[in-house]
Amino acid sequence: MKRKFLIFCLILFFKISNVLGKPVDQSQIHKNLRCLVCQGQSISDSNSDFAQTIKLVIKDLVKQGKSEAEIYAFMADKYGDWIVYKPQLNKQNLVLWVLPYIVFLGGGLIILYFIREKRKKT
Repeated sequence: MKRKFLIFCLILFFKISNVLGKPVDQSQIHKNLRCLVCQGQSISDSNSDFAQTIKLVIKDLVKQGKSEAEIYAFMADKYGDWIVYKPQLNKQNLVLWVLPYIVFLGGGLIILYFIREKRKKT
C-alpha cells in the first residue's frame, strides 16, 4: 500500500513540475488565434496591422507570466470566442460539442436496427 502511494506521489509530482515548468510557446498561440481582419488566416499567417498588434500583446502577456490558457481567455473576453480556433466548452457552444457524438451514436443505432431487421427476415 505504501509503495502504491509513493508511486502515486511521484507521478503527481512529475506531472505538476511539467505543468509549472512548461514554457509558453508563442508561435503555437499565434497559430491558434484567428485574424479578425483577414477572416480565415491565423495571426501567424497574417501580415495585417491587427495581427502584428495581437502578436505584441501576446508577447507582453507572456512576459507577465500568463499561461497559454490565460492568454486564450483574455483574447476570447476581449474579441469573442470566434478569435480562438479551438474554443472552450461552455453553455453557449455545448450543443456544437455534443451534437456530433449524438449524430454518430444515432446513426450507429439506425444501422444496427436495419441489420437486425434484415437478419430477422432471413
